[in-house]
Formats: sequence, C-alpha cells, structure tokens
Amino acid sequence: MPSTPSRTLEAVPNAHPDRDYEVAMTIPEFTCVCPITGQPDFATIRIRYVPDQQLVELKSLKLYMWSYRDAGAFHEDVTNRILNDLVEACAPRRMTVVGEFLPRGGITTVVRASYAAP
Repeated sequence: MPSTPSRTLEAVPNAHPDRDYEVAMTIPEFTCVCPITGQPDFATIRIRYVPDQQLVELKSLKLYMWSYRDAGAFHEDVTNRILNDLVEACAPRRMTVVGEFLPRGGITTVVRASYAAP
C-alpha cells in the first residue's frame, strides 16, 4: 500500500539518553506553495538536534514533510512550524531547523529557527 502525507510525527526511544550527540538530517526536496501566488516553493530543510529521551522516527518525518507539498506557507512560518512540531514530538535538548529556499523573484531566503530546552 502506498504511503500518504501525514502531519503526525512519531518518536522512538533514544538508546543513549545519557550522552549528548547530534543527529543531522537533510531533506533536499521539500516543497510547499506560496500562499499569495499559489506557485511552488522549493527548499532544502536541514535539521540538527541533540536528543533527550526520544528520537524522531524517519518515515513519519518523510510523510510529515510530504504533507506540506500542497500547503500554502510563507518561508519563515513553515520553518518555525516544522521546528515547533519536531520539538513537540521528541522534546530534544537542542534543535535547529534551517530552511534554504530557492530563489523566488531573484531572492534566496534562508530561515534558521532554534530551540533549547529550559
């Protein structure tokens, strides 16, 4: 059965919660649409985090990213929404999400959003 987009992010137990280590993921084919023009926006999303008790489950991350394909979103908003959803799903010690959007109207946008646990 083919997979379908989903806004549900899942987490799995971290086998090494006693150690700080960094997980880095790159999603080079992220797409969403401009909420004003309806035209597609293309980006590379980079996620770096130090997990605590949970890790992001990768298939759910793939389906989550796919769910933005037809969603209208400004670059700044979508980058922050991704960070918020990931933090909610896995409660990391630290996380940064960077959205590197391809040029639109001659302007390249890079948005960096970060979180650190209190």
